[in-house]
Amino acid sequence: MSFAATLFQTPTALPFTHLFISMVQLTLLGGLLMFFRPLLIGIARALVLVVRPRPTKDELAARRRLRNAGLAQQAGAVVAATTGTPGHTEVRALRS
Repeated sequence: MSFAATLFQTPTALPFTHLFISMVQLTLLGGLLMFFRPLLIGIARALVLVVRPRPTKDELAARRRLRNAGLAQQAGAVVAATTGTPGHTEVRALRS
């Protein structure tokens, strides 16, 4: 085989080599991502906290109080609907 014939035959083998190298690179990238997964998850959580910070304990307590007050109102409405009378004593008992 001459040099020119060898030169013209290599492009047919090039796609396989390129595919093989790409697969090796993707495998190495996947391995690195799996190795550094805990670090990457921590970075992602930190970025989420930067964008949307956690509510303070006071804010959580205020939400809890509002939710409990709403539940007490609903319970009072249920008691009033079933007994026919406004059940103030039952609502007070539920609130405490």
